[in-house]
Amino acid sequence: MGRRIDYYDDPNAPKANSLVPSVNVVVENDKGEILMIRRTDNGNWALPGGAIDLGESVTQAAMRETKEETGIDVEITGLVGIYSDPKHVIHYTSNDEVRQEFSIVLTGNPLGGRLRQSSESCEVHWVVSGDIAYLQVDRSMRLRIDHYLDDRIGPVVM
Repeated sequence: MGRRIDYYDDPNAPKANSLVPSVNVVVENDKGEILMIRRTDNGNWALPGGAIDLGESVTQAAMRETKEETGIDVEITGLVGIYSDPKHVIHYTSNDEVRQEFSIVLTGNPLGGRLRQSSESCEVHWVVSGDIAYLQVDRSMRLRIDHYLDDRIGPVVM
């Protein structure tokens, strides 16, 4: 399996060769805990999510990716923001793809299911929001989570 390497504003980063729309979902339960995965490709904690496939909507991709990576069914309830900073590139070593960041971050409520790992998530947990600061989280993902926790009036567009 290849690795995922995130670069931000790094002059030594490889040049982007693709742009793939993706989604992440902030799923918060009734205890105020946020659904988090530990990624198998880099060991970082993250919100569930992934690429939007041809033939599916943003909402469908968000629900599918969350279910695949966590075992939890969700309903999509809102928008945190759109993140497309060209300074953030992601290198996938398995195929030498280097993506410019393009992520739509949504909010969701859990509907059911059971926590489970997948090929993309070696750990899946409900995390108290105050504990997220102590987890190994990429800079870009931390920014997205912080924007959600800031309880902003409207969505972020970057």
